[in-house]
Amino acid sequence: MLERFVKQTKYTSQEDFRKNFKIEVPENFNFGYDVVDAWAAKQPDKKAILWTNDQGAEHQYTYAELKEKTDATASYFQSLGIGKGDMVMLVLKRRIEFWFSIIALHKLGAVAIPATHLLTKKDIIYRCNAADIKMIVCAGENVITDHVVEAMPGCPTLQHVVSIGPSMPEGFKDFQQGIANAASFVKPELPNTNDDIMLMYFTSGTTGEPKMVAHDYTYPLGHITTGAFWHNLHENSLHLTIADTGWGKAAWGKLYGQMLAGANIFVYDHEKFTPADILQKIQDCKITSLCAPPTIFRFLIKEDISKYDLSSLEYCTTAGEALNYSVYETFLKVTGIRLMEGFGQTETTMTLGTFPWMEPKPGSMGVPNPQYEIDILTADGRSAEDGEQGQIVVRTHNGKPLGLFKEYYRDAERTEDAWHDNVYYTGDVAWRDEDGYFWFVGRADDVIKSSGYRIGPFEVESALMTHPAVVECAITGVPDEIRGQVVKATIILSKDYKGKEGPELIKELQNHVKKVTAPYKYPRVIEFVDELPKTISGKIRRVEIRAKDK
Repeated sequence: MLERFVKQTKYTSQEDFRKNFKIEVPENFNFGYDVVDAWAAKQPDKKAILWTNDQGAEHQYTYAELKEKTDATASYFQSLGIGKGDMVMLVLKRRIEFWFSIIALHKLGAVAIPATHLLTKKDIIYRCNAADIKMIVCAGENVITDHVVEAMPGCPTLQHVVSIGPSMPEGFKDFQQGIANAASFVKPELPNTNDDIMLMYFTSGTTGEPKMVAHDYTYPLGHITTGAFWHNLHENSLHLTIADTGWGKAAWGKLYGQMLAGANIFVYDHEKFTPADILQKIQDCKITSLCAPPTIFRFLIKEDISKYDLSSLEYCTTAGEALNYSVYETFLKVTGIRLMEGFGQTETTMTLGTFPWMEPKPGSMGVPNPQYEIDILTADGRSAEDGEQGQIVVRTHNGKPLGLFKEYYRDAERTEDAWHDNVYYTGDVAWRDEDGYFWFVGRADDVIKSSGYRIGPFEVESALMTHPAVVECAITGVPDEIRGQVVKATIILSKDYKGKEGPELIKELQNHVKKVTAPYKYPRVIEFVDELPKTISGKIRRVEIRAKDK
């Protein structure tokens, strides 16, 4: 499959990758037909998705089955009047119907909007009206369907609500019955052009209402790098990315790049994350490739990883936050596997990564993906020197790179703000070392300016997290007459340290940070709290802490 889109599929060095990596983009590319159906025609028995759940169910889907199911789903959606350009929200957790539905929507030229099951009535109303959503397909669980029912009166464009079961509230259509009775699927004459919107995510930004990130039909091709060269997948890989389908990480790790690389996608449909269960699945199902945030790897290690046979694992990747060296070291010691980091946003595919032919530097985001022309810009608009902090940007004077978003839907002002003069501003601050590796500092809005120093919250948070007292923390700047700002730590304590809040513990934590990182970065102000303000996707809302401290 890769050979259809990439002339050279093997690389020996970053230089080789940078010079020779090029993706051929077919006219009117459609992932449903050009990848899923193409696999079904070429190798109908090829393994596509191994779906399991926490009740002991397990089913290996082949591409022949996947084509049959996605065709039936597309036909059923057609019968409900869904076609090109129609907006459909998918609230399907890790149910197999997510894959049937999203691929079916691609085949119809409709727009898929994956969403989390944590949405409230207010969130659903906002999304329906912002995007003129025509249909919602959801898991039949009361916690989801109740919110949808409550939201419906406030959603005038919503014509259909579909449940995959088991619960089927009044007014909901039955997905299973619909696909069972579906007519033979007839492919639309022209489902899409490359420039049409295929996929949209509402990003839970840390400020303001969520933005609608719109991706066009070429977006899956942008994930060739993710699946084939970052995850390092091959045709015998069984890959698990730990992510719910409501988040962009699922598009990164549970669909496009993996199928393009020919890997078998492992899905574990579970209600509650339990490290022991994940380790058991790796052992029993012989998973070869795992991608998860560093926090998850931390949990796996704490579970006494040595009790499990993880010899099937060949390759592991991590993203979402900087990797703590001790996690990297422990995982390597127990498994013999180096954790390879990557970085990107909902607006992009992987922009920076550590590739198989490179030596990883734990805590680094890696080097630029050759799809993107990446630079670091200083506050005065210069390209930063090595060691100098600035904002990560993507230069687009040679055209939009594959995988970069199309626009913030219906928000020209926000689009122009983030992407102008052929430069897309990521909003993330980093610095580059002499070997070309990038190191994350923090969000541009979150960087603290104290006594002439620029302090990224991320590094201080990472330092604090290595102390046993700290379960979670947020670093912000508070106004200070002398220094401009001083560093403040808002901390949730571990249960062993509850009740020990006081000057002694504050001093201990301050000294700990001074030892782990540069002394000037230590938090002069420390507040202990029971919880941190967060967005629906779990990002800390530092803006809320700052507003309270003004």
